[in-house]
Amino acid sequence: MLLSEVFYYLFNMSISASVVGVIVLLLGKIKKLPRRLVHILWVIPFLRMWIPVGIPSKYSLMTVISKFFTTRSVVLYDGALNFTFANYIMAADNYFPITYKVNMIESLIGIAAIVWIIVAIALVLVFSILYVVTKSELKDAGLLRDNIYVSDKITSPAIYGVFRPKIIVPKSYELRDLHYVVAHESAHIRRKDNLWRVIAVISASIHWFNPFVWLFLKKFLEDTELACDEKVLADCGEDEKKAYALALVDCAESTNVFVSPFGGAKIRVRIDRILSYKKLSIISVVSFIVFAAAIGYVLLTNAS
Repeated sequence: MLLSEVFYYLFNMSISASVVGVIVLLLGKIKKLPRRLVHILWVIPFLRMWIPVGIPSKYSLMTVISKFFTTRSVVLYDGALNFTFANYIMAADNYFPITYKVNMIESLIGIAAIVWIIVAIALVLVFSILYVVTKSELKDAGLLRDNIYVSDKITSPAIYGVFRPKIIVPKSYELRDLHYVVAHESAHIRRKDNLWRVIAVISASIHWFNPFVWLFLKKFLEDTELACDEKVLADCGEDEKKAYALALVDCAESTNVFVSPFGGAKIRVRIDRILSYKKLSIISVVSFIVFAAAIGYVLLTNAS
């Protein structure tokens, strides 16, 4: 049954995503790492959620794990570059097509696959309806200037829309100085953060059965705001940090997963990072790029 085979592979992919996601979560605890780097590292577990194959390497984290836990790498393509599938469940004898070791396992996975697809479709539909309703409620937002609109239906400035995003601020903000608000939201637009939010939410919906995925989604959304703060501060002078932090305090928090709010994430954490922010030197930037590439290689490759 095709659906059960899809779920079998997906379940293994979810386990891989959990392993590498925990590593990214731990790396995020290192305060000296720029949030823009940590935000990029979140791509790794999300790739693990979507891509079933990888290149085997003796330097892979999965190689280390295979020495302590029973896992198997199934070769899918043997050529100049080998492509393997990380198999943690090991409930099958053959994989093309999948033939299970016992009939009971086949029945259980078949039932689990049906439950999975029903809940996944339901979640995608719920989030899609939420997105459509949010957009429809803000259709009457009035143009203030440029790409900035005002609405009396929101409490915090935010970016609304994915492909043609707009900066929408509360009606009460019309006469305020919006310099830092616009700088923050414009950074979100340039970084296409709302698109990445949608991809992250869909990924979590597909892997809904994995509690780690929802934790990763929460941390990813928080790091999105912290990374955007760093992007703004990189273009600000040292004396502007306090003004930016004060503008942040003045905004209410938003809880809509499809928007990039100026006052989102944990305000205290953001203010601490804003006030302690220091611009990176060229050497630091190069070092972090090399570090990210090494981490990506270790976490995205499979056991040899």
